[in-house]
Amino acid sequence: MTKHVLFIVTNAAVIGPHNRKTGFFFAEVAHPFDVLDKAGVAIEFASPAGGWTPYDAYDEKDPAQKEFFESKAFRRLNRSRKLAEVDAADYDAILVPGGLGPMVDIQRNALVQEAIVRSWTTNKLVTAVCHGPCSLLGVDVGDGKPFVQGKKVTGFSVKEEFDYAREDVPYELEEALRAEGADYSSVANWQPHVVVDGRLITGQNPASAGPLAKELLAALNKSA
Repeated sequence: MTKHVLFIVTNAAVIGPHNRKTGFFFAEVAHPFDVLDKAGVAIEFASPAGGWTPYDAYDEKDPAQKEFFESKAFRRLNRSRKLAEVDAADYDAILVPGGLGPMVDIQRNALVQEAIVRSWTTNKLVTAVCHGPCSLLGVDVGDGKPFVQGKKVTGFSVKEEFDYAREDVPYELEEALRAEGADYSSVANWQPHVVVDGRLITGQNPASAGPLAKELLAALNKSA
């Protein structure tokens, strides 16, 4: 039976006091799409506002990125569904890619939080990579506790942000996750690191997007 994954992607094209150009980090959609699509997983795209989803850091020298950029799937992504019109419980997993854009319109977004709650409480998989785990902040699945409290997670680290976008982001993702009680871990800057805690799978940075998708695929296959 075909598995279905919903990517929840940013609509934000700029961030911060310097109006830095942003969007989703291209590899963080392209690499998971490559892994999942080639395994026969059906993928659908939604965003808070629907429609166009700006991107950042496209690398045409990366075969997976180039293939995705030229695909019908990329065209569908830019006609993304409005998240309010989607029920995350209809999918086997959700995936929130990073880039700086999510720090504008994904973090603490009521629709995104609702999607995570729906996915989690219907026993589906919740996954996020790089800045995507900002989507987990402020989530309450009904027990009155922060969703990430006591859970093993990763995400873009303070050390990585220091060299990347410290002056553009509204807060440090690592610190915010820790503040809500997450058991946060990271490795050296820009090296792959994926943390699996039951049905929650998180990746640290762009290099973690493909490995995260492989862990997600393995989890989907186990639930077949």
